Parts: sequence; C-alpha cells; structure tokens
Amino acid sequence: MHSLNEKGSNGGFSLLELLIAMVITMALMTAASTLLANALRVRTRENQKSDALADTQRALNIMSREIANAGFGLTNNKIVATESGRNEIRIRSNLNKYDIFALAASRDSATDENEDITYFVNEAADKKYLVRHDEFGTGSTVLANRIDSLNFYYFDQKVTYTALPGTANITDLSAAEIADKTKAKYIVIVISVTLDRLGNPGEPGYQPPYTVLLCSDVTLRNSDLWNY
Repeated sequence: MHSLNEKGSNGGFSLLELLIAMVITMALMTAASTLLANALRVRTRENQKSDALADTQRALNIMSREIANAGFGLTNNKIVATESGRNEIRIRSNLNKYDIFALAASRDSATDENEDITYFVNEAADKKYLVRHDEFGTGSTVLANRIDSLNFYYFDQKVTYTALPGTANITDLSAAEIADKTKAKYIVIVISVTLDRLGNPGEPGYQPPYTVLLCSDVTLRNSDLWNY
C-alpha cells in the first residue's frame, strides 16, 4: 500500500506586492480628492454667483420699474438733476394723481410713499450696498449687498452699447449722454458684481475673481415726454 505525501503551500502577498498596491491606492485617493475639491469649489462659486446675482437682479428690476414711472402725473421727467449723477439717481412721481379716494393735497404732489425715491451705493466695512431711500415712506432699504459698482447713463434717445463678460462697465455707446438730466427720456442702469476668488493660484480647484455685468434699459413712461 503506497502512501502519498503532498507538500502544502500557503498563498499570500509579498512585501513588494503590498507596497505596489498601497502606492496605487494612494494615487487613486489623491486623484479622487483633487476631483472632489475641484467640484466643491465650482459648486461654492456657483452658489455664490446665484445668490449675488439673484439679489442684484431683483434690485435691478425694482429700480427699472420705479425709474420708468419717473414724472408720472407731473410736468416733466422729474429726475432731480442736483441729486442725480453717475452713481446716484433721485426721481419723483405722483402715483396717486388719479386716485379719487386720496386727499387733494396728496393727489397734487409727490409727497406720498414710493413717490420720491433715491437709489445710491453706500459703502461700509469694505462692502458696497445698493440702497433705496424713500423720502416719505419706509426710509432706507438695502436691496443688494454684494455689488461692486452702480452706474446710471442719461439719454434723450434709445442707445446701444457693449457689455463684455468680465468687465465692470459698458462701452461703445451709440449716442452721447445729455448734460441736462431733466430732459432724459432713456436711462441705462449698469451694475457690476465681482465674485470673490476661491482658493489660491496654483492650488487644485482655484477660481479667480470674476465680474458679472447686469444692465437694464429704461424708457421713461411719462405721457408728456414728447413735450420736453
């Protein structure tokens, strides 16, 4: 009777194989971490952009609507020239002129809420705030708190212009501004919003500062415009 002796062998990884596996794993983890960091930075920038632009667009819509009503129920456009310029505008309108339930004194003047409005930029703690001031109403209200600049342009006709991405103001105006703001019929509002950088140059996921330009063309709707 024959006896067969078999030599058993224990399987496993050598030290070299373990080192190679660890190096590969570390490389994959580093690549995954870099991709994740980039994705998080992009998402942070997009969230920052969405928040800043939402506030600014809402403020721009409010300004456009109210400036378009400048001079309503009055004899001219009622842009207060002495308090209106490149970075500020004051407008008046008589919104309740045809309200039969309002007092005569109220109907005949721009002294009610929302009828004497100033838009300007206030700077505090290195931040610029877009402010709406209601002379006879709620006082001052911050409409947007992340703007970089606010500019108003005054024209007596419709104009075209260039608003390039990444710039802080419009260029190539097709018509010259008028000196007498009380004769303006067309106003261009320009707001720039600068998004802060994320990270540092050379780092994974670095996002440089970027300026977004928002513009609104406003035609004054005063019924007596053609008499200017």
